[in-house]
Amino acid sequence: MALLSCNFFSDILGLSCSMNVILPQETNKQIGLEGAATRSRHGFPTLYLLHGLSDDHTIWVRRTSIERYAAQYGIAVVMPAADRSFYTDTAYGAQYWTFVSEELPKIVGSFFRVSHRREDTYVAGLSMGGYGAFKLALTHPDKFAAAASLSGALDMAHTVTTSDRHDDAFWEMIFGDPTRLAGSTNDLMSLAADAAATGSPPRLFQYCGTNDFLYDENQAFLAHAKKLALPIEFHEDDGDHSWGFWDRWIQAALSWMFPKAE
Repeated sequence: MALLSCNFFSDILGLSCSMNVILPQETNKQIGLEGAATRSRHGFPTLYLLHGLSDDHTIWVRRTSIERYAAQYGIAVVMPAADRSFYTDTAYGAQYWTFVSEELPKIVGSFFRVSHRREDTYVAGLSMGGYGAFKLALTHPDKFAAAASLSGALDMAHTVTTSDRHDDAFWEMIFGDPTRLAGSTNDLMSLAADAAATGSPPRLFQYCGTNDFLYDENQAFLAHAKKLALPIEFHEDDGDHSWGFWDRWIQAALSWMFPKAE
């Protein structure tokens, strides 16, 4: 595997951005084999792996063995920096949703030999990144085969209207008027219903520990997804909001996303 640190300019954001990218590395023997050429004809299957609120594009490599885990499946892993944006076109003006959903895949495709087929494209994330992962897949079920959320912030309409008063300014900076979040394009509950109505929603993998402060949110989303008959697999344990659990469950998510042939 190759690990690349990539700095590039985003026209959408109007600033220099960063991402870490893991790419499968073919050996000299494989490069000349017909089988290797066939396997990579459409480019490598790709996982977009999103960070949480207080982190950046380096965190998955620093806190987990994601490079080693990805090597088992021959996939590319794209880990972009998205600030504290909640992967949203923010009310204060920065268009992080347009960046991650439209511009980033084009940039990645121009730099690296990755597949753009739905069946080869996946997304996962933790906490804020879990929200971003489900938002991407549920908004664009035609582009993502599956999504995984680890301790995701999955019921933002509830969060922003019940948070402590000192958080109000932050939520308004991201989402605008919090009373208008429910039913909007930033509401996963609404997006889940829209995706279910397409008849071909993405597969969903959801994990949250019972000691995580986001556990109730996760239970609310799970109940909603089941009511909509979305294809969702849920796991829980005694975990909290910490890397020890996310390192374990990203491995389970990868195994679920990319099952090995028997």
